[in-house]
Amino acid sequence: MDKLIQLYGNINSILDRARPAEFLAPLLIRLYLAPVMWMAGIQKFNNFDSTAEWFGNAEWGLGLPAPALMAFLATATELVGAVFLFFGFAVRIISVPLMITMLVAAFTVHIQNGWLAIATGSGVFATERTTGAVDRLDKAKEILKQHGNYDWLTENGSFVVLNNGIEFAVTYFIMLLVLFYLGSGKASIEHLLCKNLCK
Repeated sequence: MDKLIQLYGNINSILDRARPAEFLAPLLIRLYLAPVMWMAGIQKFNNFDSTAEWFGNAEWGLGLPAPALMAFLATATELVGAVFLFFGFAVRIISVPLMITMLVAAFTVHIQNGWLAIATGSGVFATERTTGAVDRLDKAKEILKQHGNYDWLTENGSFVVLNNGIEFAVTYFIMLLVLFYLGSGKASIEHLLCKNLCK
């Protein structure tokens, strides 16, 4: 047992040599999330009226109250959040409304579709819905192989069925939660400002 504890300590000592590069973790999470949030926000901004209508419509939309206000808040949060994440400014603060946005998206849009973002026919997260989607996809591929140039159609990637489950929203939420606790890291405007002003 003592040898195992010593081995564990030795491995940790070796891993601790990577500490000077720990700024990479929050930096890479920020740089991953920034374009995701920007694209979501800019899409809402460019289609604001239809976004607000979708937010408010109870029949085919989300049925949220004050849809124009909610659409504005979601759009502003994602756009401002993207900029703050990219530059590393007020990251812990902006993580909170971004996490709320991800939770709202998960529980109003995605949860009824299950976990998977992309439909698969097997595995622990596969459902009747995703299995059915894969069956339809296989049929569509058959039709395309018979009547289309399938090699050309799939030259830049395979066909998939979007299941639109909570997978991505939860993943982004967890990444934002990490940033909420870690902050922006040393490779950020926030760190530079605090280094000079927060004394």
